[in-house]
Amino acid sequence: MNREMLWSEFLALAREEAGSRVVETWFQALTLYMWDVSSGNVYIRAPNAFVRDWVSTHFNTLLSRIFCRLLHITDIKIIIVTSDEPLTSPQPIIKINHSLDDSLNIVPAVRTSGRTVAPVRKRTTSPAIPTLQAMYRFDTFIVGSHNALAYAAAHAIAENPGSVYNPFFVHGKSGSGKTHLLHAIGNAIRERSKDARIVYQSANRFVAEFIHAIRFDRVQQFEAQYKHIDVLLMDDMQFLANKEQTQEAFFHLFNMLQHEQRQIVCTCDSLPGNIVGCADRVRSRLSSGLVADISEPNLETKMAIIRRKSEQQGVFLEESIIAYIAQEGGSNIRDTEGTLIRIFAYAALKKSHVTANLVREILGKSHNNPKPDIDMLRIVTATSRHFNCSFEMLRAQDRTKAVAFARHVTMFLIKRLTSHSLREIGAYLHHRDHSTVLHAIHKIDLLCQQDADAKKVIDALEQQIMNA
Repeated sequence: MNREMLWSEFLALAREEAGSRVVETWFQALTLYMWDVSSGNVYIRAPNAFVRDWVSTHFNTLLSRIFCRLLHITDIKIIIVTSDEPLTSPQPIIKINHSLDDSLNIVPAVRTSGRTVAPVRKRTTSPAIPTLQAMYRFDTFIVGSHNALAYAAAHAIAENPGSVYNPFFVHGKSGSGKTHLLHAIGNAIRERSKDARIVYQSANRFVAEFIHAIRFDRVQQFEAQYKHIDVLLMDDMQFLANKEQTQEAFFHLFNMLQHEQRQIVCTCDSLPGNIVGCADRVRSRLSSGLVADISEPNLETKMAIIRRKSEQQGVFLEESIIAYIAQEGGSNIRDTEGTLIRIFAYAALKKSHVTANLVREILGKSHNNPKPDIDMLRIVTATSRHFNCSFEMLRAQDRTKAVAFARHVTMFLIKRLTSHSLREIGAYLHHRDHSTVLHAIHKIDLLCQQDADAKKVIDALEQQIMNA
């Protein structure tokens, strides 16, 4: 198999496992340089350090697993270097021994009808319990009004596990930060006590482990791995729904841990009482402690998250761009962070700064449309330039005549050129009430009717925005 064919096979398998977005954003930016089956080395080039570091950090297991399948080996070393680094560069080196990965045996891939078929993976022992993710800590968790109670309770638990809020149940929509909070609790406890026995587990994997234990008559071993733990962090409890035997096992585990005053923290996408297909006694146990929700973040919180993530990557973003990403980049934190990652990756590949046009392009504006839909960022950029005032000034409480007029014109044009509601316009311009926005729109509308010169200026500005 030549280099182009091997890389093509890799991309096909990666697309099946990780999805097209990951492949198009990250892997298509890479090139396979060479490989050596005897030594287990695979050399990959990245266009720059940002892509190299991100792929190394987030996709190391996926790279290693797929190349193990394609090259028919079980121990592999992935070496990723930038275009200007020598292949002997020791950074970053990822080495994974797949004989230990999830306790799986890997059977070589086979080809049928010209297509590589992923190998069959046989379990020989109980699946390994997932480990805590070091990147998820309390100091990287952005606190807002939507998650303040959950954060405060989690912090108290980390300081005194098993004594307060036990059990602790956090519910919220997907991508709201529940898993981050679970890992933050575990990491904080481990920092305080290196010997603490902490288990982070997803309910889905808990079900798989239990089924495996029953199938191979290893229920005692299954129970033993949880018997002496100090903290159980169980994610996505909704996946226990309609699993009667697994719920029974969890019920007894819950009782045992609570009796021993071991800390239990669970997350779910709904309240305990609303989990469909869950036994009443399990619901009762989950509801017996503190129940806290994480609602959708407001615009300010999403802006704070974007600002923090940008600073961590050493990227400066203008406030207007931050606000636009927060407004248009997804309704939850996970989507917003994913949008930001794509923006940084695209900018790195193009060797460009993060500009308003680049952000609009990433957020799905059609390349085939010469006049893309009008958005708030374009309007704010134009009005800020025309009236010589920054986006920060438009969002501030500055009531000077010039700034107030620029702000009113901005609100007027956003309402006129977009489908955003008064409430959305007010949120974009720093918590302005919808009545304030409505008053500004009426004021500018009246001005255009009474002052021909003012109308010409605003019409010209509108035309400029539409033609941009």
